[in-house]
Amino acid sequence: MKYAPMNIDPQLADSLRRAKSVAVLTGAGVSAESGVPTFRDALTGLWAKFDPEELATPEAFLRNPKLVWDWYLSRRASLASAQPNPGHFALAEIERRVGIFTLATQNVDGLHARAGSRNIVELHGNILRTRCFDAGHLVEAWVDDGSITPHCPYCGSLLRPDVIWFGEILPPGAIEQATDAARACDLFLCVGTSALVYPAAALPESARQAGAIVVEVNPQPSAVADFADFTLVAPSGIALPALVRAAFA
Repeated sequence: MKYAPMNIDPQLADSLRRAKSVAVLTGAGVSAESGVPTFRDALTGLWAKFDPEELATPEAFLRNPKLVWDWYLSRRASLASAQPNPGHFALAEIERRVGIFTLATQNVDGLHARAGSRNIVELHGNILRTRCFDAGHLVEAWVDDGSITPHCPYCGSLLRPDVIWFGEILPPGAIEQATDAARACDLFLCVGTSALVYPAAALPESARQAGAIVVEVNPQPSAVADFADFTLVAPSGIALPALVRAAFA
């Protein structure tokens, strides 16, 4: 599908230009524009026969740590060629332009940071980081001792990707930080997400209830469109650069 250049409502551009605080929620749609498959889309090839519960739960890891470790090695390898897209860079530019900016993301690929965003709340963790299963030690390097899966150099427990699996709670303080930002912002951007996965899905509503202007950016409007003040029906890589140009050119 081809999209024509975006026309941005002057009122929206003015609202962003005047905003002293901006909060953002991003989802898988932003990463998809960089060629990063969603979790379920990544279940192809050798992995097509598996259900998510076999690869992304604590129980699955304890049952077959090598299987889960190899699955995440495969996903990390698929990220090697992924690059931030114009939507990522536009959000980083907004951060540079406004006084207070918080970006809460459901994505685990680290592309926002690579694009230059700084105040990021990673609600679901980061697939490029590694921590141990028992104590949560973040580990950057480990000795390859020939084990089926590597072990933590600090406590000896199994290493795992630093992501949130099904049935796990979000990182300590993450949703609280994102909620505080949503409630305190002048303008809230909901970008590339269906806004169906809670507790993150509650953030746009929290912003609306606190009086913020809510903007949805998505090729297919979600439930957020029902109460959003503005809806930009386009990929973030088209809509967000157009919004930045309209607000700050």
